[in-house]
Amino acid sequence: MSASQCFDRGHTDDLMSFLAASPSPYHAVANAAERLEKAGFRQVAETDAWDGTAGGKYVLRGGAIVAWYVPEGAAPHTPFRIVGAHTDSPTLRVKPQPDLGAHGWRQVAVEIYGGPLMNSWLDRDLGLAGRLTLRDGSTRLVDVDRPLLRVPQLAIHLDRSVSSEGLKLDKQRHLQPVWGLGSDVDEGDLISFLEEEAGLPAGEVAGWDLMVHSVEPPAYLGRDRELLAGPRMDNLLSVHAGTAALAAAATSGQAPTSIPVLAAFDHEENGSQSDTGADGPLLGNVLERSVFARGGSYEDRARAFAGTVCLSSDTGHAVHPNYAERHDPTHHPRAGGGPILKVNVNNRYATDGSGRAVWAAACEKAGVPFQSFVSNNSMPCGTTIGPITAARHGIRTVDIGVAILSMHSARELCAANDPFLLANALVAFLED
Repeated sequence: MSASQCFDRGHTDDLMSFLAASPSPYHAVANAAERLEKAGFRQVAETDAWDGTAGGKYVLRGGAIVAWYVPEGAAPHTPFRIVGAHTDSPTLRVKPQPDLGAHGWRQVAVEIYGGPLMNSWLDRDLGLAGRLTLRDGSTRLVDVDRPLLRVPQLAIHLDRSVSSEGLKLDKQRHLQPVWGLGSDVDEGDLISFLEEEAGLPAGEVAGWDLMVHSVEPPAYLGRDRELLAGPRMDNLLSVHAGTAALAAAATSGQAPTSIPVLAAFDHEENGSQSDTGADGPLLGNVLERSVFARGGSYEDRARAFAGTVCLSSDTGHAVHPNYAERHDPTHHPRAGGGPILKVNVNNRYATDGSGRAVWAAACEKAGVPFQSFVSNNSMPCGTTIGPITAARHGIRTVDIGVAILSMHSARELCAANDPFLLANALVAFLED
């Protein structure tokens, strides 16, 4: 039976657990690393000297992870096969001075991260998660995964124009969540609370990278439970699939002619320009050091990069039943129809004809159907880490993913079998 003919609910169940346990990019890379360690991978520090031994290795930096598996006998010029993804999602992030108060309400000051559907965060029970930096420079993950905050919507009685003109939200004034009652602003209140939650002494936290998240868990939907609703599918769905595929490729017992790699970056939602983003040096440094650790030269590095292929895996748009006119009339990717190949001739996606052939071969090997996505000519097209990876490293790159609805909402929707189909295609790709 081919992958397209069955539904591995175990894979989707595991995806749901991964989504629930990864409310921030820092949690996502920690969970990916834990899965890879169970498959025999080991962490290497960027500050250490690297060796060229075979096996699985990974590097963590903030909200990014790069992992790779060196097969026995791999030459210094052996090319790489890369699954690229990103760990961040649009959300509300806590400001440097987080404590607010007005008219008897205690609030938390937040800043808009990326391009969220802001209305999706209204009247929703929210938790708080992220990374705390301590006075000695070490970090501690924190996750308050219970109803803690809420962005209350204005009652219709106080804004009758909502019915005729639609909801209009000011990013500065209307999205500051409440989390308690009180007349005065108590500076340091939120961070003191988080120190208690993390079991830290008072005054130990010197910095923070915190964001809100919906505490509603992922869930199957529909009469036949064939739909999956959950947070941060853009793009933890791809991070999870890439992690599972790399672990499977590393433990398959086969001898691939390429070195399989997972590169999951942070900050894609705001341009990728950071030390942990796809436009930073992290991936290139890791690949080059892998070549040199195996005794390679700059010539070997050039040969390896010339033969390398990257699949940039990110969610895309399924045709919306209520807004079908917003899609290209001849390209209607359907939920449940398998992963999508994303094409844009203006290079918002990196796919070209040769890349399509690579993707088609992987899907054929895995027995997975795929669909093509092209944006409506009358609407601007989004982009991914794909063009950045191709331009920065000179690597042939193909943009693919899973079709979803409600992209950039606090809660997104896909077909429950599509993540499994994507993972199968990624395994075939990595096994070359």
